[in-house]
Amino acid sequence: MIKFSLRCSNDHVFDSWFSSNETYEDLDNAGMLSCPICGSDTVGKNMMAPQLRKPDAPAEKQKPFDLSAPEAPAVTALAELRRLVEKKFENVGRRFAAEARAMNNGEAPERSIVGEAKISEAAELLQEGIPLVPLPWPDTRKSN
Repeated sequence: MIKFSLRCSNDHVFDSWFSSNETYEDLDNAGMLSCPICGSDTVGKNMMAPQLRKPDAPAEKQKPFDLSAPEAPAVTALAELRRLVEKKFENVGRRFAAEARAMNNGEAPERSIVGEAKISEAAELLQEGIPLVPLPWPDTRKSN
């Protein structure tokens, strides 16, 4: 995992984690990055300074995460958004790209859908002018 400091065209600075620099580049090239503050899709890497320490310097002690602390407002808002999406949207699973395309072509009734799409499928939809928004939570399905 790698953390990048990002900046949008409106000068909002935010951090985001990626599995690799290649993943960042793929998402950037597909137009899948957006500012969480204003929604701008013009996002780039911000200047970052490496965090280095001298070999003989003691490492900072990491504070334990306080599970009893109240959730941050953003976490609460994200949880509420997820509840709303799960309640109001039809989950079409891995058929997301096909369903979105069918709705766009008038072959399926328009409705709010949620599902899964590969990055390449999402990029194709965007190139075809079919709007979509990546949701900021992981797939939580359990697999054995």
